[in-house]
Amino acid sequence: MAVDVRDPGPEYLAFWREPHVCTLTTLRPDGTPHVVPVCVTYDPEAGLARVITGRHSRKVANILAAGPDGARVAVCQAEGRRWATLEGVARVRTERDRVEDAERRKTARYGRAPKPNPDRVAIEITLDRALGRG
Repeated sequence: MAVDVRDPGPEYLAFWREPHVCTLTTLRPDGTPHVVPVCVTYDPEAGLARVITGRHSRKVANILAAGPDGARVAVCQAEGRRWATLEGVARVRTERDRVEDAERRKTARYGRAPKPNPDRVAIEITLDRALGRG
């Protein structure tokens, strides 16, 4: 079922506030999907999802290879019959304030702070589609 990215409704938003491991799907330069487990935060007011990771990860390389306009990606979480997917355009952010904001959001959702990592970046996904079933 389609959901409004900026006004998802209380049940959908509550599901995204639960501390579930998610998947991030990016496309490799050859077009094949690369799917990895990640922690994701969802900010409907800004229309963004965020993932923190190391700057040398394959997911970062895939996004950067897509060029300056970003890369189409999807993040998904599931628990039993409930599932939620967010889709949009990802860009890699290296600005310290953006990375720290993403770290704070991850800590708030998952209840634990990330280990220090001087090579950390934030993947910001500008959302344009939300799907799910609760």
